Order: sequence, then C-alpha cells, then structure tokens
Amino acid sequence: MKLHGNMSIKNNTLYIGGVSCIELAKKYSTPLYVYDENLIRSNCKEYKKYFRVKENGNKVAYAGKAFLPLYMCNIINEENLCLDVVSGGELYTAYKANFPMENILFHGNNKTIDEIKMGIELGVGRFVVDNFYELDIIEDLCKNKNITQEIYFRITPGIEAHTHDYIKTGQIDSKFGFALINGDLYEAIEKLSKYKNIKLVGLHAHIGSQIFDIEPFMDEVDIMMDLIKEIKEKFDIDLKEIDLGGGIGVYYTKEDKPNSIKEFCEAIINRVDKKCNKLGIKVPKLIIEPGRSIIANAGSTLYTIGSIKDIKDVRTYVSVDGGMTDNIRPSLYKAGYECSIVNKMKYEKVNNVTVAGKCCESGDILITHANVMEIESGDILIITSTGAYGYSMSSNYNKIPKSAVVMVRDGDDKLVCKRQSYEELLNLEII
Repeated sequence: MKLHGNMSIKNNTLYIGGVSCIELAKKYSTPLYVYDENLIRSNCKEYKKYFRVKENGNKVAYAGKAFLPLYMCNIINEENLCLDVVSGGELYTAYKANFPMENILFHGNNKTIDEIKMGIELGVGRFVVDNFYELDIIEDLCKNKNITQEIYFRITPGIEAHTHDYIKTGQIDSKFGFALINGDLYEAIEKLSKYKNIKLVGLHAHIGSQIFDIEPFMDEVDIMMDLIKEIKEKFDIDLKEIDLGGGIGVYYTKEDKPNSIKEFCEAIINRVDKKCNKLGIKVPKLIIEPGRSIIANAGSTLYTIGSIKDIKDVRTYVSVDGGMTDNIRPSLYKAGYECSIVNKMKYEKVNNVTVAGKCCESGDILITHANVMEIESGDILIITSTGAYGYSMSSNYNKIPKSAVVMVRDGDDKLVCKRQSYEELLNLEII
C-alpha cells in the first residue's frame, strides 16, 4: 500500500498526520473517514503556484462535489481558492460557511428555478450556463431585480478522453453544455443580443474525470483558444476568461500513473501561451477546477473487520463494518483501491482476499483482490485514497447511518462531521 502525504509507520502501526489510526478507531469508532489536512492545503498551494494564480491572475476553483462539508469550505477559503458548486445544497453549504459568493462558479445541467434564484440573490460570481432553458430563467429573474449576471457558456468540445464511460463529459453525446458541432453555441450567443441582464464573460469545458493523458487537455486548450478568436470575429465579443474544468487523474492503485500537479499546470499554461501567440490573441485569464486531485489521496477510510469466510480453493471474503454506503465507487465504476491492516504494517503479506461490505447486495465489494498480512476479526483495515466521492456519495441504504469525518494535522485530530445516529436517520420520516 502506498503511503500518501503525512502517513508514517511507527512500531508496525500506521499514523496519519502524526495520529495513530488505532487510536482514531478507538476514539471515533468505525467506519471512519480520516483526512490529512496538511496534504489538502499543500495540494491547494501547489495548484496556485504552478497555475500562476499570483502572476497571471488565473484562478483555481475547487470542485466541491468531491467533498464539501463546512470545514472544507473554510480550508478552501483560507487557501484563497474559488469554489465550484453544482447544486443548491452545495451553494447553501458555502453560504453557511461564509464563503465569498463572488468566488463561486455555479454549475449544473438542470438547475431548478429555486436554485437559480438562490444563486442570484446570494450574488454568485459566475453562472456556468448549460442550456437555453437556464439562459431564459436567468434573464427573467435578473430583469425583475434590475441586475446583470455574469456567465460562462459551457460547451461540449467533442473530445473523447480515455476514462470510464460514466465520467466522460467532453464528447458531443453528453447531457452537459452547448455542442459545437450542431451550432448550439452560436445560437446561444446570438440570443444574447436580446438580453439586457446577462453578460457573457467566458467559456467553460470539462472533458471528463480521472484522466492520465495530458494530450486531451492540450486539444481542449486549442479548441477554446480558437473559439475566443472566432467569437470575436463573428460576434465582436471579447471573452476574457476561459475555464478548462478539471479531470486530472490521481493514484488509486499501482496501475495508475498520474501526472503531478506541476506537470499538469505547466503543460496547460505553456500550451495556452503558444496557441495564443500563434493566433495573435491576448492570453485570457484561465480557470481550472480540480476536485479529486486536491482531496482524493488526502482521505482514507478505517473499518473494523468482522466475519471472515474462507471458501476453499475459491476465495476468502473479509467483511468490514461499512461498504457501498460509504464508498459506492467500486460498485459504480469498478474503481480500484489499496488497503492494509493499520497495526500490522510491516508484516508479510501472505493472503489474497476479497474485502466485502455489510450491505445486503452481492455487488457490495470494496476490493476484489487484496494482498494482506495475517488477518483476524477485530483488526482495523484502512482503504486509502477515498477522500473524493466517498463521503459526498454516501447513502443510508439498508438504513445504515452515515460515518463520521475526522481531520488530522500535526498530531491533533478534529471531528468535522458527526456520525449519524439512528434517531437522526429517522429525522425526516413521519408516521
């Protein structure tokens, strides 16, 4: 198992941020999400440095869908990043955390009227407009308030990124954005001449998630810069901001070979400079929206091992006290992970097992083939790199309460999301 960030081994025991995983499990029970706060902050700082936020006025917007409790909003604000939200709930979370509304980009392919109204009333900095329906609603609501809302148009650039089909978003066959190939984008721009309360300031594209190849991002840059010049020539509109989305891949297992934040950012910056010089246009302010690559490797999940079922000459099932309710990704995407036993870190790995969840589903499998040391009921198992889309996609399936979340930093631990009780599980139900 690869150690990430501020993980270390002392006396065969795994520590994260200077805190023993055994002690965390005892103090907060399991399943438990554990986040390395210093690694999160370090990743934020790297993005700002290598994306030339200070020098060029570019922006890094954290993709909140990856993980967005109130405490995470505070970290992002303290690190001077912007925030990408995709729902009224995420927007309201940012509002309650006193996140600066002018630093928010509001995404979504089907924002409700109430969500759009909330965004306008709270004063979000940019709406990333996804379709004609949304465009009309924003205009009507802003007209009634006599205000002007700045927007980006989201486009589908027609790029097929090499990733899982469920997380491809840049190709034309997508629920997101205005397509280029059928003229939707140009029709949307033409409609703007009739609107007095909307100002187009930029374009947005997102080609997918967990992408390891830099080349699709280079293709995206070329398409977006060509559009800047074309829109200026055709519509006399100067677009000063280009949002290239997120999608950089991260390490989950040894098969993954991700680029570093530095490599990713420098490749984009250099390509933009080169392309703009070739086109004879001014370099726009650039925005990127990393989520997974900021938070994934900073998070891990601790479980207590319960039943162990050895089917001779078939497989050994090791069941834990969580599963698809706290990490749906293996069931949804067949996502791979690494694991270990936190108090046997230097033991020889002698068993190949299947780590199973406790849900009443045959598909509730967290890791199909895991090489582990001698294992017994009561051991604490850790699955690493669960920081993105673990807690945020968790559910109450089988009436299982949601797990707690702890931040660790410099030898201290802090509870940032309480474990859901059975009473809280029933709070919304009425007899």
